Amino acid sequence: MKLVTDLARITRIAKEKEEQNWRFRSFLKAYDGPVREIDTLVHSLYQRISSEIDCKQCANCCRKIQPVLNQKDIRAFSKGLGVSVDEFKTRHLVRGENAGASRFNELPCPFLKENLCTNYEGRPQDCRSFPHLHKRDFTTRLWNVVENCSLCPIVFNVYEYLKNELWHDMRRRSASMRPS
Repeated sequence: MKLVTDLARITRIAKEKEEQNWRFRSFLKAYDGPVREIDTLVHSLYQRISSEIDCKQCANCCRKIQPVLNQKDIRAFSKGLGVSVDEFKTRHLVRGENAGASRFNELPCPFLKENLCTNYEGRPQDCRSFPHLHKRDFTTRLWNVVENCSLCPIVFNVYEYLKNELWHDMRRRSASMRPS
């Protein structure tokens, strides 16, 4: 498979494959193999694919996703900006759904300039961690993975390769085992 990096194409393909992506999510949720097996495969795909995709050419996550900021993130970000926590909160944040969490008050991120974060060293943990494919327990976060397929080239390609590795390969093996 060839990597797809054109964002318009990714958005179109993800929309076309939306039903298939949700079915694959169900397949992964019911997967009877060890969770570590899927994590290992996802981590390997993530390392390979992310090494071939330059996030600075895209920055779509900064345009489409509002990261969750905890109190530590807020302190670090305001320090990086050289403003007080209160000023930063007042000017740039709204309360998130969870207690003690906040989000930026606008999209795209107000600190995105020419596809770069103007406060990169102080960026929130949610931003540092995106697209979260390096984490353990991949199958517990599939809702966001499917949704992120349409906006992140790395997530899109990892999910497509994963479908090919696990789902399509299993289907091919099953078909070849059926009696003629």
